[in-house]
Amino acid sequence: MRHQPPGRSPDTALLVRAAEMAVLRSVVDPGQALDAGRTILKAAVAAGSAEAEVVALRAMALAARELGDLPGAEEYLRQAVHTVGAPAERRAQARLSLVTVRTERGHPLQALRVAALAWAYLSPLDRAKLDTQRAVALAHLGRYQEAIASCDRALQALAAAPGTVDDRRFLAGGLLNRGLVHAYRGDWDDAMRDISTCQEIARHAGLRHLTRLAAANLPFLAVRRGDVGGAFTHYRAAEDTLFGFPERLATMRADFAAALLAAHLPGEARALLSLAVPDLERTGAHVALAEARLKLAQVELLTGDPHEAMAVAERAMRELSAQDRRTWLPLAHEVVLRARLALEPPTSALLAELVTCATELEKDTAHLAEAAALRLVAAEIALAVDDHPAASAQLARLTAHARRCERWTPAGTRLTPLLSDSDTSRLAQASQVPAPVRQHALALEAALQEDVPAAFRAVREGLAEVGDRADAFDDPSLRAHAVRAGERLAAFGLRLAVRDGGAEEVFEWAERWRAVAVPAHACSPAVLDQVRAALGRAALVEFVPDGESLVAVVVTGERVTLRRLGALLPVTEALIRLRYSLRRSTLRDGFLTERPAGETAERPTGSEAAGHPTAEDDGRPISVRHTAEPAAELERLLLRPIDAEIGDRPLVLVPTGVLHTLPWATLPALRERPVSVAASAAAWLGATRRAPVTEPTTVIAAVGPGLAHAREEVERVLACHPHAREVPARTGPVLAALESADVLHLAAHGVFHARSPLLSSITLDDGPLMAYDLLGMSQAARLVVLSSCDSGMARTPTDGAPLGLAGTFLARGAACVVAGLVPVRDEDALALMTRFHELLAAGHPPATALADASAKTGVLGFVCFGAGDQPVATGLEGSATQLDHEPT
Repeated sequence: MRHQPPGRSPDTALLVRAAEMAVLRSVVDPGQALDAGRTILKAAVAAGSAEAEVVALRAMALAARELGDLPGAEEYLRQAVHTVGAPAERRAQARLSLVTVRTERGHPLQALRVAALAWAYLSPLDRAKLDTQRAVALAHLGRYQEAIASCDRALQALAAAPGTVDDRRFLAGGLLNRGLVHAYRGDWDDAMRDISTCQEIARHAGLRHLTRLAAANLPFLAVRRGDVGGAFTHYRAAEDTLFGFPERLATMRADFAAALLAAHLPGEARALLSLAVPDLERTGAHVALAEARLKLAQVELLTGDPHEAMAVAERAMRELSAQDRRTWLPLAHEVVLRARLALEPPTSALLAELVTCATELEKDTAHLAEAAALRLVAAEIALAVDDHPAASAQLARLTAHARRCERWTPAGTRLTPLLSDSDTSRLAQASQVPAPVRQHALALEAALQEDVPAAFRAVREGLAEVGDRADAFDDPSLRAHAVRAGERLAAFGLRLAVRDGGAEEVFEWAERWRAVAVPAHACSPAVLDQVRAALGRAALVEFVPDGESLVAVVVTGERVTLRRLGALLPVTEALIRLRYSLRRSTLRDGFLTERPAGETAERPTGSEAAGHPTAEDDGRPISVRHTAEPAAELERLLLRPIDAEIGDRPLVLVPTGVLHTLPWATLPALRERPVSVAASAAAWLGATRRAPVTEPTTVIAAVGPGLAHAREEVERVLACHPHAREVPARTGPVLAALESADVLHLAAHGVFHARSPLLSSITLDDGPLMAYDLLGMSQAARLVVLSSCDSGMARTPTDGAPLGLAGTFLARGAACVVAGLVPVRDEDALALMTRFHELLAAGHPPATALADASAKTGVLGFVCFGAGDQPVATGLEGSATQLDHEPT
């Protein structure tokens, strides 16, 4: 118990004690602590107790901080620091708390000055507590080693402290802070160990809020450790526990977004940052706000909006500069420069800025990888402006370590005595160049010398090195993230192949590129001979980008052919017109607003109605009539050049870019033709090899909410398949059915998020089944049918394999997914799915059944993803004679 200082009256002692209790209460029940602090402050002023005033103000500040009111917290602490007549130790304790608030308000350097002012007046134990707060400021300034040392000193003292609630709070908080610094440095195991220990101490001490804060870091750590599905599970739990604490919730979202960005999920990161940034602005958390804004600028660039990326990055630069965070400025400047590259033609002036920014990034060892990547970009820009000496100079910076070692350095030989200080520094930096960047630079050097075999060799060696590093991870998600690092390198190899290779080389490099672009769909490139053997009579068409043009590789059992298709822009324009026409015809009356299938359209009247042309009934389904012109144009651009190779064969199509959104059944030549759409030849081959159904097929269906004909649709599906059954449209039963059924039919509304594919969902009775919920499944049904609108939509932010609901099902083990690419009316889905399941039950493969059902009903917006050429129904009644039966 604290002894009463000389001259302190009993009443004053009681006020001080009550204020101290409010301080302790601030992290348990901040609302109650804030009210108590106000009451004590009023009494302390009336009693003339400056000491009680300071402690009460500190309690109010700590409570306000927990409630997200950082400006209010700072104001209370400043009043405490300047309270006349208060003991120096009490004012120093207020400064201790002010260190954290000033850091969060965007002034970590000033926070360290505040800490220095407090140090002399604090007890040894309070100094340890101060060290836990200094560590946060040091970390935000990029001084990670000092931050770790500060935490280490503090934790050693706090572990030996008496063990009061306040001692436990700072011990747990110090572990949390050290764990976050470990995370900044990429030491994930150390970070997880500290944060887990923090949770345990906080839980035993009854510090529920601190327990929640520790849990709020689990999404970030789970992503960085490769568990994306688990990360979203942690995120949902953290959202619930942090409700009512807007600054904490926003900071958690921003941290989680940073991890998603590092995991090559920029769309999902953007969705979280769009929630976090406004809340950080409102709560005045300026340090977290500047970092979040920088991340938002990065994701805006990656998701295709360079104008917005530049504006956000420039604002982040101003905020970081105002906070004296100089080590962060080059990162923001890099985004500005990359945005300018997307908006402006390359110039010598822009090249000079790129080189300068790369040099600035190299000053911080934590940013050497970003510096290397930017030097590679600078080399490419130098070539674009025909400055070969500048390109060679930048490439030499990236390849110095590789070239030195290859030429004359035996293993274990020290280079330092043979080199100047500047050479040694440059060589040390070159040794930190990521393998994909180094090998890309070597390949560029070889290509400049017209040594194409050496260029290919450099790319292959780089991808092999990436693969070797990925194999060190047991977790498949971690392997996928590691492999993805070689994407730009593989894309360079593909460009070389298209420029200088033949059909087989282009196929090989297209598969290598797709394998690293989204490795969840194709973990290793396909072997051409195996693909040809598996195709039978079918043909595989792999569409490949070549700058602003398209090429196609056609693989059949007899040969491999390369064809140039022409410019990509006309294809994109025709596809936009096709999707517009298909949506308009699907909605019958021209009402184009996106909405769930089955929602009643608003019929235009008067002059508005007159503005919508109508097609005379020529005997064709309305969707076919409305889409005829753009569909014919796409057929001319995409299929006419390869008509001789594909003939009337069944097709396996591997799209690229915007072609992932093409409803292929709308092309006249593909109506009634079985078509499977795959992420890659390797993904298709893997799906065809999944064990065929040899026992009577297990068919399970579920009816989602809000769709007018969904109940009748499922009843017809169940009637087609003997022993089929229905499960409730709830997350648990549906996920269980996915892992146990051969065929799962979901008559439920699908929502596709173009910029955040893993946030796509299927609406069930108990809420949305998210795409990321599927990542934890050990397997999926062989055939998944999603009968609602847009559920098959895909977007390829890196122009690789498709994402979204269909892609996620395939990545988890489904052999085939039938899903829609455009809105579909309930009655159309009913007709199509009735016909489709009749044919499926008769033993037809999904691609054949879908082709016939689409042609007969005129519902052309569905696609068969994966391997649709294998029957999935066995032991069922029915026969192929049902092909001519029209659904009622």
